[in-house]
Amino acid sequence: MSEINIMKSESLKNKGWLVTSAGLSINLALGILYAWSVFKESIAQSIKTGGDGAFTWNLSNLNDPYAVCILAFAFSMTIAGKIQDKKGPSFTAKIGGVLVGAGFIMASLSTNYYVWLLGFGILGGMGIGFGYSATTPASLKWFSSAKTGLIAGIVVSGFGLAPVYIAPLSSLLVASYGLQTTMLIFGISFLFFIVGLAFFLNNPPAGYVPIQSEPKINKRKKTSENTTEDFETMAMLKTPKFYIMWFIFFIGSGVGLMVISNISGLAKASMGKSAFIAVAIMAIGNASGRIIAGIISDIISKSLTLAIILIFQSSLMFISWLVLNDNSPAFIIVLFATFIGFNYGTNLSLFPSFTKGFWGMKNFGFNYGILMSAWGLGGFVFSKLSQYLYVSTGNHNLSFIIAGSSLILCLFLDLILLEIKSMN
Repeated sequence: MSEINIMKSESLKNKGWLVTSAGLSINLALGILYAWSVFKESIAQSIKTGGDGAFTWNLSNLNDPYAVCILAFAFSMTIAGKIQDKKGPSFTAKIGGVLVGAGFIMASLSTNYYVWLLGFGILGGMGIGFGYSATTPASLKWFSSAKTGLIAGIVVSGFGLAPVYIAPLSSLLVASYGLQTTMLIFGISFLFFIVGLAFFLNNPPAGYVPIQSEPKINKRKKTSENTTEDFETMAMLKTPKFYIMWFIFFIGSGVGLMVISNISGLAKASMGKSAFIAVAIMAIGNASGRIIAGIISDIISKSLTLAIILIFQSSLMFISWLVLNDNSPAFIIVLFATFIGFNYGTNLSLFPSFTKGFWGMKNFGFNYGILMSAWGLGGFVFSKLSQYLYVSTGNHNLSFIIAGSSLILCLFLDLILLEIKSMN
């Protein structure tokens, strides 16, 4: 290789890491979704206190803006993924920044339930979907299949890590300025931050082929889990693997989002105003799960990694049923939050990798957007269900039992997936 080609290759490699860094940073802003439990506690306190300008929602509807946001996030990714495939990641992420900013600013102007559904829920969710859909595909295109898990894990870790700074910052801002002003500050800040970083999200030049650097020991595994064929969406929808993946994603994400939406409330009895710490520590587990699962899946296979995670997460759900409640010691809540967050986070690096490996990169944005609908429906169903069951029973026990049982079913489906893969 000539010196000029070496310099060009190194320059393109550095460009790939710049795109990855921009994607990570955008997701650090979009991950404000996971700080919902802090906002929810503020709304609940306002309902309890009452007075002029107070929130007057029904307590059973407290998770609704969060649930709608998840749903809008997931389903907007099908549109955003198509736009990303056609117009590029930068354009798509800019739309996301504008929508998130507009949604939060709208929510800051009212305590009305329906305004929050529209602002935080629909506009905010669509903005997150557009921004999120642009970050991972742009980054993956710069690197070989040997680094798929690692790069996907790094990019999406920003989304999971966001509450580490957003949770304490939200608590500080709410205490100092109130929830409405806090939402306004976030709306304006994220509008400029996301749109600015979007200029750095670019696809590789035409004809670019990343250097393959995978070790020989992984060659058999890579052949069985990574296709050289690019599937159109309709062709993907005809494969049994898609429906198995969709259901596992539905349960795995729904269970994690259920706990995330309630963790601040669980921690409040024992931690008081410091309950945001549980949210932040859970976020560290969430982010680390994305990176670690990505690395492990590059070594042992994605399906086997998923099986291990499903066993771990289902065990935690049943143990949580036995030991986790509003009166649990702070140490226990933080410990379980960390592990549950870790397991949930693995989904967000494994499933983009599954999408690329099973159905190719050409239509990745749209194909992953379709699969991501499972994440949205899972979050919507489980967060609504958990809030309803909590109001009805006064605890989260039944939610944990349902979650653990569902994850065991997913484990059997993953074993079926392994069998399908071995026959291909």
